[in-house]
Amino acid sequence: MKRIAVFCGSSAGASEVYGQGAAELGKELAARKLTLVYGGSSVGLMGTVADTVLAEGGEAIGVLPTFLENREIAHKNLSELYIVDSMHERKAKMAELADGFVVLPGGAGTMDEFFEIFTWAQLGLHRKPCGLLNTNRYYDPLITMINHMADEQFLQEKFRSMTLSDTTPKGLLDQFLSYEPPAVKTFMTTKQQV
Repeated sequence: MKRIAVFCGSSAGASEVYGQGAAELGKELAARKLTLVYGGSSVGLMGTVADTVLAEGGEAIGVLPTFLENREIAHKNLSELYIVDSMHERKAKMAELADGFVVLPGGAGTMDEFFEIFTWAQLGLHRKPCGLLNTNRYYDPLITMINHMADEQFLQEKFRSMTLSDTTPKGLLDQFLSYEPPAVKTFMTTKQQV
């Protein structure tokens, strides 16, 4: 594993603890010599994780759509910055560059990125680890929802634990090292199939 894509908010959130979590992740990525791949912004948690990786001597690659270049304030000090035409291209480029995915707290855009990567994994479009950095227990409701989807048989049982989670960057990235992807999604014809 060489590159980790990080999905997260372009705002800092309601508590300083979210920025602290992003900074801890940045330090852990740099310490492990893992290149950051992220949305290319200099603000919010996006800026914090990139600034920390760079300050710790690591590499950071940004992927930013043209229409957000000024709105999200493109980071000026990145190792590399890709400017793409759309949000779709941003997600595709980040997925292409990354060997795994970490999801920090964020809003609807972060959830869009997470669920697209989650769905792609179910369909076998990638076999890379994906994990939630559950800073301040932010993702407890999402973890509950994933379990509810499986309980109600809208998510195959083998995908219940596909998304890794931990409250620390070290714990989460350690899980990435032993990740075994589940078999590709099959379409059930009876309730007995899993």
